[in-house]
Amino acid sequence: MTKGPKTLEELAEALPAKGRLMGLDLGTKTIGLALSDVERRLASPLDTIRRVKFSADAEDLLKRARDFEICAFVVGLPLNMDGSDGPRVQATRAFMRNLARMTELPHVYWDERLSTAAVTRELIAQDASRAKRAEVVDRMAAAYILQGALDRLARI
Repeated sequence: MTKGPKTLEELAEALPAKGRLMGLDLGTKTIGLALSDVERRLASPLDTIRRVKFSADAEDLLKRARDFEICAFVVGLPLNMDGSDGPRVQATRAFMRNLARMTELPHVYWDERLSTAAVTRELIAQDASRAKRAEVVDRMAAAYILQGALDRLARI
């Protein structure tokens, strides 16, 4: 069983008054990263980690978490359109279960259905080239996920 908050509401109770959150969009080849401001109002795309193997990915992720002094992770949960779990949900939960053994930082999941599609549509609307979209879509999807959670936190 994972320790720490299970919901955003539980996380809100455990967070300090100020502190950054990091949004994660865990893909099979990359991990998109986003960062909130310390007042947790705005999510900004940060970077993309090219996945190699779990230990290297986790080290890279935790180093960035330390560098930016984050207080929690918001992890996109890739549910199926009907809300059920699929293989990607299982992989995401497994990654976070293993990461939780390496850090005291709490994490919560946030429904990420359609986040990549929404970000891709916006990039197309901005006339971004296919190469540019491929380069930024993961971190922008992480920012989209994190912004949704920040908006919800603001209403708690």
